[in-house]
Amino acid sequence: MDDRFNVRLREMMAETELTAGVTTGLLERLRGFVVPFAASLSEPEQRTHTHEYVSGLLSPLERKTGEAIAYLHEHERQGIQKFMGHVPWDHRPRIAVLAEQVGQTIGEPDGVIVFDPSGFAKKGTTSVGVARQWCGRQGKIDNCQVGVYLGYVSRRDHARVDVRLYLPEEWTRDRKRCRKAGVPKAVRFQTRHEQAREMLAEHGPRLPHGWVTGDDERGRSSSFRQELRARGEHYVLAVPSNTLVRDDEADPPAYTGRGRRPGVPFGRVDRWVTALPASAWTTITVRDGEKGPLAVDVVCRRVTARMGRKVGAPETLFVTRERLSDGGSKHDYDLASAADGTTPAEFARVTKAAHEIEECFRQAKSQAGWGDYQVRNGMGWHHHQTLALIASWFLSVETRRGEKETPALTAPRWKDIIASLLVEELEYHTPPKVRWRTTRWLQRIEQARFYWHRARNILPKLRKELQQPGKQ
Repeated sequence: MDDRFNVRLREMMAETELTAGVTTGLLERLRGFVVPFAASLSEPEQRTHTHEYVSGLLSPLERKTGEAIAYLHEHERQGIQKFMGHVPWDHRPRIAVLAEQVGQTIGEPDGVIVFDPSGFAKKGTTSVGVARQWCGRQGKIDNCQVGVYLGYVSRRDHARVDVRLYLPEEWTRDRKRCRKAGVPKAVRFQTRHEQAREMLAEHGPRLPHGWVTGDDERGRSSSFRQELRARGEHYVLAVPSNTLVRDDEADPPAYTGRGRRPGVPFGRVDRWVTALPASAWTTITVRDGEKGPLAVDVVCRRVTARMGRKVGAPETLFVTRERLSDGGSKHDYDLASAADGTTPAEFARVTKAAHEIEECFRQAKSQAGWGDYQVRNGMGWHHHQTLALIASWFLSVETRRGEKETPALTAPRWKDIIASLLVEELEYHTPPKVRWRTTRWLQRIEQARFYWHRARNILPKLRKELQQPGKQ
């Protein structure tokens, strides 16, 4: 048994050894990667600042602000700060290049476009768009800015592609406040649904997709779902537990012979789920994790939803029930417009896409400085967000490159590796030393995980088998 463990351990150590192709020329690849995004900038200095800012977002800085990035590259802070917050370069062409690259690189016909708002907690009242509103990252109503993001997910990879800053009505009504924050006169109030529709119209042709998904803010809007149907889009949108639905597959109450024939009544979706028999649920495996396959119970049913007095078109209700370790369960509710014959596994894949984009943001926050900005005007906010999107996409590109070299490691682990390699190359410019140091770091992690798995999962089972009568 020990010999088998030692053989497997040596195999794992070999699998985690980084090859020279992963680290050689990393900074040169970054420089070439930025070129298409900076090509339309008029001044050479602006193109230089673009590369410096993106590399700074990927650097070891604790706070990746314009001032810190300038000092990292041994410049005065005024140059980069002016480039980010005062030079009126248009960020939209950069976003268009990003969308084209994402669509061409990881696009698939059944890809998923994800809409995901995210809040940035702020103090004070002068930063553009700041207001007391729901901040998902804080889990409460707080003083924050909110960006509406468009992400893309396929079986190959996932990425965030575009963002719009949400301006509450209290901002758009106050033109003086908007002027101080650099908001153009032409900007008018838009709901988050309208911002999502704009991004879908702009990037839908560039991003091959078969689905649109989003959180319950998108799903609870019957008009948003109706507009998606009018565009011919298939969608799976989360809805809150108090959504009123009518089960179109249920039999109506018995007719008593008096008055109008009764129909199936509307009821809260959470109460409807509680009344379902056990036979209505189907168990599927949605993914394989480190702790084994994750199985959930699902149910699909044709329903009609009602929001206020508006009764929508027939849709598919997709409910997911995840069993928790404490014996309880967690339910997620989605309304879908899909072709006949769509399987529960396909619905589950689409809903999982939203979680992948949330994970993308969590990683980019630490690896690409997404929330580390110190600008107050709208132009500076969009400039920072655009370059952070580009930096995050570079990490994804290098992750896929690394997976080809060492396929034994998972994609999340590769993101950490590439970030650490870039950090050390920026500081020391010693690729062989970086490769050896990172390989040893990886091997220590894998060795610890291997022994932990052995002690926790394998040895107890082996001892139990040996203790049984008749076992030698």
